[in-house]
Amino acid sequence: MDARQAHEHGPTAAGARRALGRYGEELAARRLTEAGMTVIARNWRCRGGEIDIIAREADALVFCEVKTRRAGSFEHPMAAVRAGKADRLRRLAERWLADHGGPPSGGVRIDLVGVVLPRRGAPVVEHVRGAA
Repeated sequence: MDARQAHEHGPTAAGARRALGRYGEELAARRLTEAGMTVIARNWRCRGGEIDIIAREADALVFCEVKTRRAGSFEHPMAAVRAGKADRLRRLAERWLADHGGPPSGGVRIDLVGVVLPRRGAPVVEHVRGAA
């Protein structure tokens, strides 16, 4: 079955993962906004990768990685950000800062937002500040 036929036969696993990720990012952006942050960019991309959410909190700039999992997954979303991923996030943040005039007076932070979607009930959204 080619990609066109697979598309005609319903969602692919990759498409389902993308939809899950988009939903998790929407919940994360809502949580950050409720916490008083202003989302200034979503899904910023460059050759080195992607930053899920860039937000402002007072005078600080916050780069957020969002991980979404269904309940029962073998790995908690927060466990998915290991040293290599954290290093890549720092490099991407540096690239964004270089392209946008450098760090603000309030500094820069990398946060993590983990979203767990249970089989029933409300999603669980955890926000860890300064995680990477």
